Amino acid sequence: MKLGLSSYSLFGAMKSGEMSIIDVIQWVADQGGEHLEIVPGLGFTLDDNSNLVDEIRMKAKEVGIDISNYAISANFLTEDETSYLAEIDRVKKEVDIAARLGVKFMRHDVAARPLPDCTIKNFENDLPKLVAACQQIADYAKGLGITTSVENHGFYIQSSDRVQSLINHVDRDNFKTTLDIGNFLCADENPVSAVKKNISYASVVHIKDFYHRPAGLNPGEGWFQTISGDYLRGAIVGHGDIDIRETIKVIKDSGFNGYISIEFEGMEECKKSSKIGMENVRRFWDLV
Repeated sequence: MKLGLSSYSLFGAMKSGEMSIIDVIQWVADQGGEHLEIVPGLGFTLDDNSNLVDEIRMKAKEVGIDISNYAISANFLTEDETSYLAEIDRVKKEVDIAARLGVKFMRHDVAARPLPDCTIKNFENDLPKLVAACQQIADYAKGLGITTSVENHGFYIQSSDRVQSLINHVDRDNFKTTLDIGNFLCADENPVSAVKKNISYASVVHIKDFYHRPAGLNPGEGWFQTISGDYLRGAIVGHGDIDIRETIKVIKDSGFNGYISIEFEGMEECKKSSKIGMENVRRFWDLV
């Protein structure tokens, strides 16, 4: 496996102005990371910024790490057909940015709904429209040597079964999942079981940790709720309530040998937290 970081993990330092995305690349290399996942819109943007795209690619080459994955937002549940086609075209332009970055993997979102509307009935009704959009984008990306993916997040397409359903209906060998081990908890799904179900579909893996409390024990500020009302707060990888060691064992035993990104979204200082997370995953990988 190749261990690295999602730029999202250092959003706090970028938002404050302490670090730029170029500084983040250097920092990851200094920690012994092998790659960086680029998540624009959080401290920097790449749309209409080809100079920064080139700077990122050249800086990564200079310090000897890969740009592993390019992750963007998207929503194909639009008000009308014109907006739907425009969103597909916009995402294709993002594929062009991924190609300019030199990545082989790209994650794009596919849909979002308010929590009360995240029903299986709505998912089944929306599926044909989502499938058609993902097929068009995957077909476009294939010509550039890029594998696209959906991540298990955003509540609506978060459970392992819904992710699998979308992938199987898209039916493209270059459409997979950016598998986030922690995000399954948001859909009240056991991370170890869900990773077992979906690891064979993974193009890139995110290692994330959460503190988890039952619905009746509201811990207060800094926590958010799962679909069923439990409470979660981002944790340093290895410090939270997810069975990280067993989950890593599932990933390792599956034969997955690709990019693994630490994704930190907790309340602690982001650089130290990301460093600890990377060190823990290296250690756990060797132990399991």
